[in-house]
Amino acid sequence: MTLSRKLDKQHTIFINPMFPHRVRDEKKFRYSVVLGVGGNVGDIGRRLNHLWIYLGRLVQLQRVQSGVILKNPPFGYTQQADFYNTVIEIATSLQPRVLLRLVWRIEKRFGRRRSFPNAPRTLDVDILFFDNRSIHYPELTIPHPHWGLRSSVKIPLRSMNRTFRRHYENLNV
Repeated sequence: MTLSRKLDKQHTIFINPMFPHRVRDEKKFRYSVVLGVGGNVGDIGRRLNHLWIYLGRLVQLQRVQSGVILKNPPFGYTQQADFYNTVIEIATSLQPRVLLRLVWRIEKRFGRRRSFPNAPRTLDVDILFFDNRSIHYPELTIPHPHWGLRSSVKIPLRSMNRTFRRHYENLNV
């Protein structure tokens, strides 16, 4: 069952048994990572639920918690359907570049095709935060450079556990 609440003309929050959700297991991995996930092609709600289940099966990481799902208008290329976005905190011992390659494989498994910047997509996964580290590689910048400008990140992030949010206070969450 999915519940929804309209925030304003452009934004609606959706809640279901997996979003928001907190896993009660003890963390077995070294790093705390926040992923921004979303999409606007197909049944995104179902795809996000499948992603949550899929992440739970991966041995390289552990799901920690998820935020609410936010329906919001696209940016950049605006001639496309609204996006459904959320955030997922994971724990992992993978290094950032190795995690990025895993993220790309996950996107591909869920039907992601990269045609042009800001194109419609089945699934988009961004590494938003990697512990409190600041990372600058040609293919990866952490914290994600635009996270603070996007309601698609800020609103789901605010719905997560307070202990987690305090960890990122210095980033103005």
